[in-house]
Amino acid sequence: MTLIHIKINGESVTVAAHSSVAAALAGRPNRLSVGETAPRAAFCGMGVCFECRVTIDGQSQQRACQVLVREGMEILCDA
Repeated sequence: MTLIHIKINGESVTVAAHSSVAAALAGRPNRLSVGETAPRAAFCGMGVCFECRVTIDGQSQQRACQVLVREGMEILCDA
């Protein structure tokens, strides 16, 4: 298995290459609900629910379940 390095909220993390961003974020909330009262994370895993939205390399509102990790990628979560 090939490993790569990414940053999640400024923290360096090593993950398996070819994983989705949602898999790299597993166990971490990635945003708050509209009322900012409840943490949200990937739910459907296929891009339908939009619960996994994060900022990837400066581009906001990216669905983590639909994007594969890349070496040096920077992910910001709103949660």
